[in-house]
Amino acid sequence: MNKFTGRNKFIELLNYNPQLILMLPRFGMKLGFGEKRVEDICEMNNVSSFMFLLLCNVYSFDDYMPTENEIKDIDANALVKYLIASHDYYLNHRLKHIEKHIGKIAKEAGKIGDVLLNFFKEYESEIATHFKTEEDTIFPYLLSENKQMIPENIDLDTLSRSHGNIGDKLSDLTNIIIKYLPAEIMPNERIGVWFDIIQLSKDLDKHTIVEEKILMPYIEGVKGGSL
Repeated sequence: MNKFTGRNKFIELLNYNPQLILMLPRFGMKLGFGEKRVEDICEMNNVSSFMFLLLCNVYSFDDYMPTENEIKDIDANALVKYLIASHDYYLNHRLKHIEKHIGKIAKEAGKIGDVLLNFFKEYESEIATHFKTEEDTIFPYLLSENKQMIPENIDLDTLSRSHGNIGDKLSDLTNIIIKYLPAEIMPNERIGVWFDIIQLSKDLDKHTIVEEKILMPYIEGVKGGSL
């Protein structure tokens, strides 16, 4: 399969890439879609099928790159709302869930447990700051009627590098949980939270790709006057 189209059955997308199920709440979509096609489900939920499919294709195919014309046709408001919904999901759902379990493990692990919990809280603070920077310095311009007001001094390279730092810290976190806590400390709980972090990491990787393959090229087009 080269890419998804509106005529694909919705279930075909999820069978091909189960991770796409995490996107549904961010679009206000619910399960129970039967054998309906993507374009029909999007219409029922008042969601742009173009935007939904563009994101699904970026999430699902490593070699998929949106064309210049696709970037031009983006509904910036829809993209920003999706990204903000993703930020909320990460901060207020996935990270809170992981923090709860890490807290339990840390209580049983003494000083190394304190290191684990403090490391996680630092990570949580860093990613919250990153999201806030995007929401305060970029998103308002994309939601405004005059997108040409995007400042020239917005540093997309710095934002892109921070994506890498966030990914590296998650890798360090999994190492602490798997390699450095005493073997007898809640092994089943540790396996569960490790799996949760790996799933979060995969989702955040796709989120980064959406920002770097869609959002940033769109911003560059606006700044360059081609959009």
